[in-house]
Amino acid sequence: MNGTRPALGTMIYGALAFTLGGYFTFASVQGDYGLFRRIQVEAEIDTLKAERDALEAEVAVLRNKTRRLSDSYLDLDLLDEQARDVLGMVRSDEIVLR
Repeated sequence: MNGTRPALGTMIYGALAFTLGGYFTFASVQGDYGLFRRIQVEAEIDTLKAERDALEAEVAVLRNKTRRLSDSYLDLDLLDEQARDVLGMVRSDEIVLR
């Protein structure tokens, strides 16, 4: 009776080992800290870095305009451009194209 069939304990041990191995393999690929989640997070990091760089460039432009309109340095051309843009006015020697 014991010579040709593996023992019941060996079968249970093998099934348990196979189940645990399958679970950990699944968790390492699909789990909260798995491979797919890591790829998703890295893609999100790249997107956020690109957005950060764009915002830094926009801030640099705004800082430059702020400096050019400050009390210590006044760019009259920029001041004229901003005032005419806000007020919607043109000079008499300008031609407006629509």
